[in-house]
Amino acid sequence: MGTGDPNGMGMAHALASSMGGIKTAGDLVARMQLRKMRLNEAKQYVAEKLGVSVLDLSDSTVMRTVREELDIGVVTAVPGLAKGLEAKARIADLLDIRINSVERLKAKTGLGAGAPA
Repeated sequence: MGTGDPNGMGMAHALASSMGGIKTAGDLVARMQLRKMRLNEAKQYVAEKLGVSVLDLSDSTVMRTVREELDIGVVTAVPGLAKGLEAKARIADLLDIRINSVERLKAKTGLGAGAPA
């Protein structure tokens, strides 16, 4: 999964779509699955990090509130809340994962350790 992987986003979207993607927590679970976690393990990990039950992960009402409170992005942008790379950076911190685009931004702007460009 690097900048040269032509299937990277397609796989992430396919995995996330069955749980509602960013509308719920499908995108977060998919990120963990792409890091070699099995589905149930990924759901449990994300639920613990978000402080919700595994069942809540697919509840769009609960997840909308959680996403707004944690400022990790929602389907329809809310003024003042994170979107785009800002939301990705918050997701990376929350899930304790490395996201290439966030690391590249940090490296190019000098905002953090970041990965070499």
